[in-house]
Amino acid sequence: MTSRIGSPDTPADIEVRACLDRKVPRSFVMVAGAGSGKTTSLIKALEHLARTRGKALRRAGQQIACITYTDVAVGEISGDVGVSPLFHISTIHSFLWSVIRPFQSDIAAWVGVRIEEKIAERREHYNRPRTQMRTKARLEIEIAELEAQLAAISSVEKFTYGTGSSYAEGILGHDDVLKLTPYCIGAHPLLRRVVASRFPFIFVDESQDTNPEVIEALRTIAVEQPRLCVGFFGDPMQKIYMSGTGAVPLSADWAEISKPENFRCPASVLGVVNAIRATGDGLVQTRGRRIKVGDVEQPVAGTANLFVLPADDQRSARLSAVRAWLAGETDDALWLSDVRESDVRLLVLVHRMAATRLGFPNLYSALSDRAPTNLSEGLADGSAWPIRPVAQHILPLVMAAREGDRFTVMSILRNESPKLEPERLRGLPAAPILTGLQQAIDALVAMLADGSQATVLQLMRHVRDTQVLRLDDRFAPHLVDEPVDDGSSGFSSVQAFLSCPIGELWAYRRYFTEESPFATHHGVKGAQFERVLVVIDDEEAAFHQYSYGKYFGYVPLSDNDQAKINAGEETVLDRTRRLFYVCCSRAVKDLAVVIFVPDVAAASAAIAAKNLFPQASIRGPEVLA
Repeated sequence: MTSRIGSPDTPADIEVRACLDRKVPRSFVMVAGAGSGKTTSLIKALEHLARTRGKALRRAGQQIACITYTDVAVGEISGDVGVSPLFHISTIHSFLWSVIRPFQSDIAAWVGVRIEEKIAERREHYNRPRTQMRTKARLEIEIAELEAQLAAISSVEKFTYGTGSSYAEGILGHDDVLKLTPYCIGAHPLLRRVVASRFPFIFVDESQDTNPEVIEALRTIAVEQPRLCVGFFGDPMQKIYMSGTGAVPLSADWAEISKPENFRCPASVLGVVNAIRATGDGLVQTRGRRIKVGDVEQPVAGTANLFVLPADDQRSARLSAVRAWLAGETDDALWLSDVRESDVRLLVLVHRMAATRLGFPNLYSALSDRAPTNLSEGLADGSAWPIRPVAQHILPLVMAAREGDRFTVMSILRNESPKLEPERLRGLPAAPILTGLQQAIDALVAMLADGSQATVLQLMRHVRDTQVLRLDDRFAPHLVDEPVDDGSSGFSSVQAFLSCPIGELWAYRRYFTEESPFATHHGVKGAQFERVLVVIDDEEAAFHQYSYGKYFGYVPLSDNDQAKINAGEETVLDRTRRLFYVCCSRAVKDLAVVIFVPDVAAASAAIAAKNLFPQASIRGPEVLA
């Protein structure tokens, strides 16, 4: 039994069990604030079902599904409840594919419609009055390629799920699966019955950041199939991705369960996060972090400080001075450490400062400056589609090859190389193929060696030409000799990324694997650290989805902002509040916020009026002198 499973019950855990123990289990939505132990409640629910209904479910050949956000979370939950055929614990993409995979004829029909939609989009672009001739030439090529794929899908024997889509080869990508499965669930009653029969219990972790179409598909099944119990575990206040659903609507007879406890934050930090949340959904978090002194449990006080500093050319020096001040004030020298084990995190919205310091300024700029949200948000963890093959496969492959780890090399190749797909290997001698792949890997290692003058474009062309790994089909128009902007979102951003020096990839890896003290505001959801320093700099970030100046009140709202407020729509204030809540609620011991502003006096007055931090803990540049 893990410590999570054996941890004391909260009222929310008891309410969940009451839903699960009914003769006809009751679906529910749990709203659990930061530090409340949301994942603990989910794990306890899984263990309870295994203990009370496991035998019956096994006899019926049924499973308990648990859908979570990342592979890391999958491993974490599996480690707690144990690896068992009773549980189907997976990411959302893997779960959806497991649901739709047997329905090959439906997949083929959907793929045909999807290709026709893409052809129609390109023809519409072609017929626009201002479309240039070079763009028309490129569109003609793409339309011909899509028409060839449309003709080819009739001969695809079986569709599979991969990193990027290649319809003619029967491969569907991440985005395809997110669109395909909810569509088919909505269109086919049989599929809804099959899902409910196979998975009588479905739990969704981090429900606030789950795709709305997926949420609605699961709600549709639960309403139609009353014996299906769906449990959503999330916190709308921690919705920080634009594609997330936020609050999950309750259906008739569903339970709404609140888990307000906060076991992570000390008293000083808990006061701040409750003040932030007060203008959101108003949930008041209780308890706070406690430690045992002898036999007595006592609250941890911790510290919470906010610094208002000038946005000048001394930002880095001032940030170092803040860390020195914190080290002295808290008598904690670890505030000065850049070693991961010191448990210090400097959180920034978009970190040009960190990128420059760590050595990937061009890569950072390419996927952040004027980049669409899906690229800029995915930069923090390597999930943005242009960087994903580098982060998940190319660099791990090169590292394994350098270390002589043949097992890892072959594991990556078997999963990701088109040349090793069973259909392509059938009837062919394996030795020449493996020799060719080894030569491709040797060239990769050389290309990514220290001092290499290669670019990311050369790297991606090598991967494409050797087929050592599968690339997302969105790379195709970027890897030709004379790329033409096809009007797709982020075209110039991807081109800038491909022109980056290849050496920046290693520096970037240090960033997203958290081997430095820097992290983004988006990249730390679910994590916690002893010492948290939140760096706020709207001018440096240039991220229009958020504005701390408007949130704190030292930058006026625009007419558009006010119109959205009046209409009850989501605004920049809502998004910024949620992000600030996530950042501040990471602190286990000490929290500091540094805000770089153009006018220290005006900003200090506005910030004090928000009453988020005690007046005595709001400090100006004079304390650093």
